[in-house]
Amino acid sequence: MTLFQNKYRIESTRYKGWNYASEGSYFITICTRDRDNLFGRVVKGKMELNQYGNIVNQFWLDLPNHYNNILLIILNIR
Repeated sequence: MTLFQNKYRIESTRYKGWNYASEGSYFITICTRDRDNLFGRVVKGKMELNQYGNIVNQFWLDLPNHYNNILLIILNIR
């Protein structure tokens, strides 16, 4: 950790040699605090969303309607 304006902060995890403004594919994982099951639960290897999970999913799938440079590819990994 480094000190910035008399406050400690965590170093960036971004790769220093990458231009994040360029096109690219990104794999996104969402982790909750203490890995709490806030969005639903996994039953027999399948995610069952609760009401909050459905809200997140709805807004996630709506992103391409607001940003023309987004293409979502949904993977079912088993």
